[in-house]
Amino acid sequence: MKSNLHMYVMAVPLLTAFLVNICGRTNRKAIAPLVLGALGFSSLLAIFVLRQTLTFGDLSYTVGGWTPPWGIELLVDPLSALMLLLISGISFLATFAALPCVKRDLEDRQHIFFTLYLILIAGLMGLVLTADAFNLYVMLEITSITTYGLIALGRGRAPLSSFNYIIMGSVAACFYLLGVGYLYLLTGTLNMAHIATYLPALQGSGALATALAFILVGLWIKMAFFPLHGWLPRAYSDAPDGAGLLIAPLMTKVTVYLMVRLMLTFQSPAFPLLSMDVGTLIVWAAAIGIICASSLALGQRNLKLMLTYIIIAEVGYMVGGAWLANEQGMTGALLHIVNDALMTLCLFLAAVAIAYRTGSFHFDSLKGLYRKMPLTMAAFTVGAFAMIGIPPTCGFFSKWYLLLGGIEAGQWQFVVALIFSSLVNAVLFFRIIEIAYFGSLQESEHHGDAITERQEAPWWILSPLALTAVLLIVVGLSTGPLVNNIIRVMIPVSF
Repeated sequence: MKSNLHMYVMAVPLLTAFLVNICGRTNRKAIAPLVLGALGFSSLLAIFVLRQTLTFGDLSYTVGGWTPPWGIELLVDPLSALMLLLISGISFLATFAALPCVKRDLEDRQHIFFTLYLILIAGLMGLVLTADAFNLYVMLEITSITTYGLIALGRGRAPLSSFNYIIMGSVAACFYLLGVGYLYLLTGTLNMAHIATYLPALQGSGALATALAFILVGLWIKMAFFPLHGWLPRAYSDAPDGAGLLIAPLMTKVTVYLMVRLMLTFQSPAFPLLSMDVGTLIVWAAAIGIICASSLALGQRNLKLMLTYIIIAEVGYMVGGAWLANEQGMTGALLHIVNDALMTLCLFLAAVAIAYRTGSFHFDSLKGLYRKMPLTMAAFTVGAFAMIGIPPTCGFFSKWYLLLGGIEAGQWQFVVALIFSSLVNAVLFFRIIEIAYFGSLQESEHHGDAITERQEAPWWILSPLALTAVLLIVVGLSTGPLVNNIIRVMIPVSF
């Protein structure tokens, strides 16, 4: 079905970025309504796009009227519509908390921050909409460049962390672009659906294997797949709080989605990287990455830095699940993209709320928070339970599918890594709960302090945090319809 409705979902934040840059210079009060209005409108449109795809099928739009493979095609199926809704919805919720943080930390540069912020969101939407391999590279670079700028706006060593990210991001871009170049030489087209039609004729081609390997390595660097993760912990932890709320939940998950999208599009006997040996090797790498990243998280005493290592472990969950190459594993990987984005948003919102009141992410600042910030810590506890995988939160269900996929594939190293990571997450979060709850009791015994005065985070932070915590349970209870109506519809029968 031909439609341009999904174009408006992406165009609204992009056009609003220019308005924010112009109006925000002279009137800072205009920034909040512009940004929230644009993202709220995009979120509503994304709901209609998802409904249209479920009712009428895929939506297609050709840029400039040039039909594929000559022109750039923007294509929406149920899975990409779900991702579009995920990006717009998380961006909208994150913005409520980002506004007071940016006003506090970057008072004179709010218009610059939110200009980059909205362009980043438009770029992420473009990534899930495009059906053109080179246009995908362009969108990757748009999201990367804006992310570099947002991180560099932070204090302390943030510019250095951004520079390290630039280096790794540039290497990733080179790998991806070389791979796309090889594919173009082999097929003469950049449209991904058209490329897939040429793959059977290229079966056994070393050049095809090289092209796909280059593309995957580029994406693995972008998503911080272990051991290509070195840039992520400092980049995410040193970024301004307002930027981290958007970058942490979305950047790695959207890149994992791109990898899965290429696997599903290019699925054929001619796809040399779907062989049993290569798949097993990647699953082993994912299992090792999960164990190492979880172990590194154990050594952190900074809440924000600890969460970044958990993100790296979660990337291993999704990559390993996809490369199990069976229906259960792919279902778990796609479901975990959605679930992990929501879980990460919840935990980062809670961390920002804590830092907003205490001024620190260090574990020592967490003492007594269950008395001082009970609502914040209740939402944090829900996010922690989801990350551990306790039902009925959404984290349990995606991990369950991943475990079933690992068992079905006989990849026991992946199953062990998932269980190990869940146990480590339990240790990590229950240690924080112990400090935040019992730490205050110990201090009051030693110092005879009165009950700590309640001082919650501002409602601009608390409201999206509470809503996200509720969503973790709602999405968990809605796993059946989500899997049956959207995710499994997109998985080929060959998986």
